[in-house]
Amino acid sequence: MPPLKLLLVRHGQSVGNVEGRMEGVSSTGLTPRGVEQSLRLGRHLAARGWHPTHIYCSPLERATDTLKALIQGFTASSSPYGELLPNIPRFDSGKRIPDQIIQGLDQPVTVELCPELMEYNSGVFTGLTWAEACDRYPELCQQLTTSLDWQPIPKAETLEQGQARAKQFLDDVLSRHGNGDRILVISHHWILQQLIALLLGCDRAWGMPMDNTARFEFWLDRDRWDQPGFNRLNTELWQIKRFNDCTHCL
Repeated sequence: MPPLKLLLVRHGQSVGNVEGRMEGVSSTGLTPRGVEQSLRLGRHLAARGWHPTHIYCSPLERATDTLKALIQGFTASSSPYGELLPNIPRFDSGKRIPDQIIQGLDQPVTVELCPELMEYNSGVFTGLTWAEACDRYPELCQQLTTSLDWQPIPKAETLEQGQARAKQFLDDVLSRHGNGDRILVISHHWILQQLIALLLGCDRAWGMPMDNTARFEFWLDRDRWDQPGFNRLNTELWQIKRFNDCTHCL
């Protein structure tokens, strides 16, 4: 039985990334470079026969634009990337958006937009550059730069709340899928760090550089995932096939 394959992908370069904005739960679209990164990833996956059976995506614009361009690259479509998946609406609530079906792959694939996959909610800093934040909230920014300890930001979620979102998503996915499924997840830097820590069983989240459209691919035996005992140390059952891989952009 083939394993459950889980491919985590960061979105392509956004306008906010280039401008140095703390986009958080706000969003800008992709830059031309971000579109090209996503197209290249789609072509790369298609060339290697990595066909997703299910896709989960953050509902923020920079992630859904990544999905559209990736699918265009995967299907070698000549349609402008913005015209792909025309039924995906803009996200305007905290509810899951009804599933969409992608045609043109080796089989129809369900896409689900999941609020749990949104980036960390940075509260009053959302959408600001650091310079703008320092201008608006000088005392808070001064506190943040003088201590590495976590400090609350007004209207932001806590670290525990962000981790809980990641855990809710991962638990849900693992409850719904089994060996043989190939799951593609498109999300954001901070929340992907939480998902990776959970998959690795860490009791802390590790910061890491993560380029746009970086890939992290995990293969796991879903049938044994919840079992205690020696098989948790059996590396035949738990494999990291890609980690922070951007070779598709070379």
